[in-house]
Amino acid sequence: EVQLQASGGGLVQPGGSLRLSCAASGFTFDDYAIGWFRQAPGKEREGVSCISSIGDTTYYADSVKGRFTISGDNAKNTVYLQMNSLKPEDTAVYYCAYQKIRWCPKSRSGYDYWGQGTLVTVSS
Repeated sequence: EVQLQASGGGLVQPGGSLRLSCAASGFTFDDYAIGWFRQAPGKEREGVSCISSIGDTTYYADSVKGRFTISGDNAKNTVYLQMNSLKPEDTAVYYCAYQKIRWCPKSRSGYDYWGQGTLVTVSS
């Protein structure tokens, strides 16, 4: 059974940093795309970033480019999202998602498996 466990959210001041983790199990960590999405209250869920098993395929939304970095640790079956220079508009529930594919889908429909969310609140 595919399982994704997102963690690392919390309350942080503007300008601060957080690192989210997505621990995956139930599938071979070879061919994969792991995406991060977020959903703010009253808004649609939007794509934030993605990494594929090849490692050189990544995607960042324009709103997070230069501030967020995605990385993967195949030995730990975990994908991380390092978030720096956080802004209040980054406040949202962050979700990770998985698809057995070597490229990064940018839309929600490209992923079959989703983890529970982890809440990130950026506020002073």
